[in-house]
Amino acid sequence: MSHHYSGRDFTSPHGDARPDLCDLFAFPAPGDADASVFVMDAHPSVGVNPPGPTTTEPFAPEAIYELKIDTDGDHVADIAYRVRFSTVGGNHQTATVRRVTGTDAAGIDGEGELVVGDAPVSLGADPSIVESDGYRFFAGWRSDPFFFDAGGALNDMNFTGDDFFADKDVCSIALEIPNGALGGTPQVNVWHRTLVRSENGGSDWVQADRGARTQQSVFFSPGDEKAAYLAGEPVDDERFLEPFAHALVHGGGYTPDKARDVAAHMLPDVLRYDHRQPARYPVNGRSLTDNVPDYFLPLLTNGKVSTDGVSAHTDLLDEFPYLGPPHASYEA
Repeated sequence: MSHHYSGRDFTSPHGDARPDLCDLFAFPAPGDADASVFVMDAHPSVGVNPPGPTTTEPFAPEAIYELKIDTDGDHVADIAYRVRFSTVGGNHQTATVRRVTGTDAAGIDGEGELVVGDAPVSLGADPSIVESDGYRFFAGWRSDPFFFDAGGALNDMNFTGDDFFADKDVCSIALEIPNGALGGTPQVNVWHRTLVRSENGGSDWVQADRGARTQQSVFFSPGDEKAAYLAGEPVDDERFLEPFAHALVHGGGYTPDKARDVAAHMLPDVLRYDHRQPARYPVNGRSLTDNVPDYFLPLLTNGKVSTDGVSAHTDLLDEFPYLGPPHASYEA
């Protein structure tokens, strides 16, 4: 699967689905050469929220959802967009977005600049969109744009073209950013992460989940390695090269040397993005219709499997936030 249930044994990191990251998308804003759109999906509905109203909060008020941007190629964040959620009552929430730069962007310190304040979180079909000084923001339940025959993957890669995610929902954060706010160069590296308070009851933040390139944490970080991967930083991802190569040798039948070469192209776990070019995974960002499984499956199986027979969803919107309406209503 994607990053859906990216914790150990297909659970959510730290036992909470709300800060469990799914997919990251980065693409030029349609019809606007001066802006880019970034979508962070979290809180997969599969097996967590039944159809119909739920009192479960879409986003965790005690967590931080963060888009990281590296502007100089060292895989350390120079800009961070931090999203926090407050609870208004029941499952009604509002969101605040801050832009943090410099050394604070790589960590968790710094208040940064307020970008969006008290934006309503959408629970139903109609998206609530906030515009502020060149930015556009949305947060709420949407139709999961990820498409994949997950049943076929679990059936020894025998695919039938059955899209497991066709009727599933996620909580999406969509942020349209002026390209001038991405740094001084059009070429950046991006990833997303979530942070929660430490489980010992202290005030320290710990990283619950992170990623950018789809499906890697699920297939290439088994067992005890997964916790280290999810808590890691792209700048240190070289330490996972050998475990990734090992998985490619035993899962795809690669030679050790070829497996290391393939693993080296998968790390660090970032999306490379240039707003001057069309989005195309994994070369440049990722659009909502990029067929990521058809890229990933040949890589995983050393060319033995080329496709799962599933295509992009047809419920996407032509305008911001571009994600289709949720299949269930989460309004109380």
